[in-house]
Amino acid sequence: MKKFSLLTAVIAMTACQNTHQREPIIVTYPTTKKVDTVDTYFGTEVQDSYRWLEDDRSSETEAWVKEQNAATFGYLDQIPFREDLKNRLEKLWNYEKLGSPFKEGDYTYFYKNNGLQNQYVVYRKKEGGEEEVFLDPNKFSEDGTTSLMSLNFTKDGSKAAYLISEGGSDWRKGIVIDTESRERVEDTLVDIKFSGISWKGNEGFFYSSYDKPDGSELSAKTDQHKLYYHKLGTPQSEDPVIFGGIPEEKHRYVGGSVSEDGKYLFISAATSTSGNKLFMKDLSSLDNPLVTILDDTDSDTYVIDTDGSKLYMVTNRNAPNKKIVVADAANPGSEHWQDVIPETEHVLTSGTGGGYFFAEYMVDAISKVMQYDYGGNLVREVKLPGVGSANGFGGKKEDQEFYFSFTNYNTPSSSYKYDVETGVYEQYWNPDIDFNPEDYESTQVFYNSKDGTKVPMIITHKKGLELNGKNPTILYGYGGFNISLTPSFSITNAIWMEQGGIYAVPNLRGGGEYGKKWHIAGTKQQKQNVFDDFIAAAEYLIEHQYTSKEYLAIRGGSNGGLLVGATMTQRPDLMQVALPAVGVLDMLRYHTFTAGAGWAYDYGTSEESEEMFKYLKNYSPVHNVKEGTAYPATLVTTGDHDDRVVPAHSFKFAAVLQEHQAGDNPTLIRIETNAGHGAGTPVSKTIEQYADIFGFTLFNMGFDKLPNQAVLKEFKD
Repeated sequence: MKKFSLLTAVIAMTACQNTHQREPIIVTYPTTKKVDTVDTYFGTEVQDSYRWLEDDRSSETEAWVKEQNAATFGYLDQIPFREDLKNRLEKLWNYEKLGSPFKEGDYTYFYKNNGLQNQYVVYRKKEGGEEEVFLDPNKFSEDGTTSLMSLNFTKDGSKAAYLISEGGSDWRKGIVIDTESRERVEDTLVDIKFSGISWKGNEGFFYSSYDKPDGSELSAKTDQHKLYYHKLGTPQSEDPVIFGGIPEEKHRYVGGSVSEDGKYLFISAATSTSGNKLFMKDLSSLDNPLVTILDDTDSDTYVIDTDGSKLYMVTNRNAPNKKIVVADAANPGSEHWQDVIPETEHVLTSGTGGGYFFAEYMVDAISKVMQYDYGGNLVREVKLPGVGSANGFGGKKEDQEFYFSFTNYNTPSSSYKYDVETGVYEQYWNPDIDFNPEDYESTQVFYNSKDGTKVPMIITHKKGLELNGKNPTILYGYGGFNISLTPSFSITNAIWMEQGGIYAVPNLRGGGEYGKKWHIAGTKQQKQNVFDDFIAAAEYLIEHQYTSKEYLAIRGGSNGGLLVGATMTQRPDLMQVALPAVGVLDMLRYHTFTAGAGWAYDYGTSEESEEMFKYLKNYSPVHNVKEGTAYPATLVTTGDHDDRVVPAHSFKFAAVLQEHQAGDNPTLIRIETNAGHGAGTPVSKTIEQYADIFGFTLFNMGFDKLPNQAVLKEFKD
């Protein structure tokens, strides 16, 4: 059994703190057995000593999880201010939260949480009527771990189908109800995954799934996605496959959506997380043939609306920043496309509502919204309430008003009612929260990465913060899969900043903030650019005295967990704390689990070429923990039901860190039971998780009490 002694009064504190020598915390790591498993890649042997931890169904793995959690919580239990953090999180979290309303049939529906409910409740009301509970996911399970993942109505609003997740799994169950009586109309559908629900009239709907895999449903490979049609009143076993299932033509992600007028079904088919084929079907009969719009995966293209036979699409085909095009259903191929809203220097996302396009552009990750008619004529720029992120621009074609939300890193999300004809909007709802945005500020800076590329970063903190190098700082990043990090408020980040912390978010290559070129610059054998961007962000914060190595934590989840793992193994001297969450950490085997093979567009795989294998092995976190190296204090977090990035990644990384850690810093893993990749996590579990994460972080920065004792006293009083 390996032990370490952590002396925690070695870091100079800020002026507001009184420090004293503390007793060391003794942690006994469980023994993690090693096996003699060797893989050979292009003649190179690679030892995989912890392969056995990939078996999520074995009693040995289950016992290891229990032992690791016992060691981790034994440590966390001794953090003196952990309970204070939890109490403060609960107090700040406890305010009413309201989603933007939407109309279905005779009712207006909205999501609401009264404060500390584990899951949002769906309410509805008729015009002039009283609101009533429509669906309460808090009653789906006793512990709140069964969550509502989607809710879709028929065009007339008479029926609804919703998907639920149990324990955070990506596998869903589907339930259909009559909206008036709220009673189920047929048996529950099962084994639905990576799917929406799209209704065909009132008679049935389209959904997607994989065949149940051999072996563990949480970790076994799933790479043949299919689109099904379910007719109400018939057994799920009789649902016909509408697209997919041909062995020689494998598609890992297939989705179907019905046009608002009900005339067409559009099918997107992809082999990876970027690029899709596009097909359509005339829904006057399910037997009508598929018509090809795009037969290659060279672009990301989807239909956003139809008008008679006109198809309006958003695409990055020959337009890295995206544009809106139109084609006729009789000749929908790309050679017939005509630009409606041409590409600009900024990245486009688009919605439709009230007979207009609402083109949202990202200008250095900040929202700018323009309203166009269907001829591509600019109607107006929508002047947003501030500098930040706008969401929800769009609705049904007949809507004369809809609701959008606005937020940024220091402003809680509020909703606004927008008139599509006048462009006038008014605030619909504003949260009553114990947090004053006026006390905080966000600044966008630009810094140079290793190769000279200019990268933006938004830094948020209390006004009047002294730049003395002693501010606890979380540097958060993602950098992958064309995903953009835009400003948004988080209760947990508010707690961090309330305690004098800095929250910094760089927009790394690999993301989508500057279009397809920015994305590609952080993929495959350019993936190191992402890590270099993140390292340069940390160096900027230290150089400009926002923080120092002793007060810097790096954090990220999923692909961001890979980012943290790669950064801490390449530059263990740069930060005090590392927080990799649900990370992709074994880059040689990630593609062998669940839908991981679909990530090859971003990563490449160890099997495709010797050059790619060597590149992946060179940065794979599991394979780059070196014996005799002092790594930062590390808290790995994952969920035992994560079937997107399987927990074996985190298990193996924690095991090898514990084996090779040369310094006194702790290397712990916190494994949430009955939880998945993050979506649908109950509020109670989320509060506990962040109390542990922030407690671990501050404690390992040398704090023996919360930095902002005034706030602590106030909420205790």
